[in-house]
Amino acid sequence: MERIEKSIEVKCPVHTVYNQWTQFEEFPRFMTGVKEVKQLDDTHMRWHAEIWGKDKHWDAEIVEQVPDRRIAWRSTTGDAPNAGAVRFEPLGADRTRVHLTMAYEPKGAVENVGDALGIMSARVQNTVEDFKKFIEKRGGETGAWRGEVHGGQRTS
Repeated sequence: MERIEKSIEVKCPVHTVYNQWTQFEEFPRFMTGVKEVKQLDDTHMRWHAEIWGKDKHWDAEIVEQVPDRRIAWRSTTGDAPNAGAVRFEPLGADRTRVHLTMAYEPKGAVENVGDALGIMSARVQNTVEDFKKFIEKRGGETGAWRGEVHGGQRTS
């Protein structure tokens, strides 16, 4: 699997930034190529995105979630194998560093060439920048889920 890491500083408190990231169905508003995310329950989502010019569908599971600190996921089915984590680091009362790590499996010649050219890395960079713009412009989250998940199981 290929791995990408990106970080960005957001001018909002850590709880606001974390709360917004838990609103998975809002991802199409700031993630290029994501057409729909449907939350099936507290730990499972169904994704629909355009990647490398092709419609891709997959299911993902939250495997770890700690409020204001970390969310980790992995795909469980579909044609876009991926996994990753996002960490939230408070930098003061109204600033947060968001650190996104993603691993994905390029499929076929087009995806491997695009990967070699850094296209996916640029897309992930755009995602963190667009998330920053989205949350800073709003000044608040669109919702929140403050439960915890460990090993794919909700604990609170």
